[in-house]
Amino acid sequence: MPETARQIADDLRARIESGELTPGDRLPGEPSLVRKYGVAKMTANQALKILVSEGLAVARPGSGTYVREFRPIRRVANDRLAKSRWAAGQSIWSADVARRPLVTDVQVHEAPAPHQVSRLLELDPGAPVIIRSRKFLVEDRPVQTATSYLPADLVRDTAIAQPDTGPGGSYARLAELGAEPVRFAEELRARMPSDEERMALNLAAGTPVIEICRTAFTADDRPVEVNQMLLDAGSYVLEYRLSS
Repeated sequence: MPETARQIADDLRARIESGELTPGDRLPGEPSLVRKYGVAKMTANQALKILVSEGLAVARPGSGTYVREFRPIRRVANDRLAKSRWAAGQSIWSADVARRPLVTDVQVHEAPAPHQVSRLLELDPGAPVIIRSRKFLVEDRPVQTATSYLPADLVRDTAIAQPDTGPGGSYARLAELGAEPVRFAEELRARMPSDEERMALNLAAGTPVIEICRTAFTADDRPVEVNQMLLDAGSYVLEYRLSS
């Protein structure tokens, strides 16, 4: 009985996870899979596309499909949001990767808050916010976009309204304003990206994204930032450490 594309992908994934196939190795091509599993060429092609969509492999036109050399980023929410990190002038991104990522396409402007943002920040509809958007690259690969919204009346004319917020980033500047974030709430969901999002993250067709919306609160439960992030699902492992 011929193997399905999913079963073939499972076999190849097991070989990758066992170390038999290492980063940079070329995966068996369609003709090889057709002969080994007795399937149609289309089925073999689908199996390879599954691994590409999962972020385990990358297709190189005219050459073949290779085990992905990019190592997934482990995002530990508890570590990256610790005050000890940003209060010491470190980027919260330093918790994810040892080497500071390249931040590109930084844009900062003031505009009316979108409906969902004004609700989360407990602002009047259309109230002004400072919007900070940027893209993060690791090993020259875009892995995340992020857009932060902060009440304009709080952060206007501060470093938060500038492209470079200084050591410790926005959270350190908020603390200096007497609006230190002390707790955070994150909502996340997995979905397929829009064409615009796929292009921004340079995603292979069929690769999902992880959408995270984080709200930062002060000690008196005032929301002071909403950060909407979009992550390449094939580049991340999300870890949460919870106590009973």
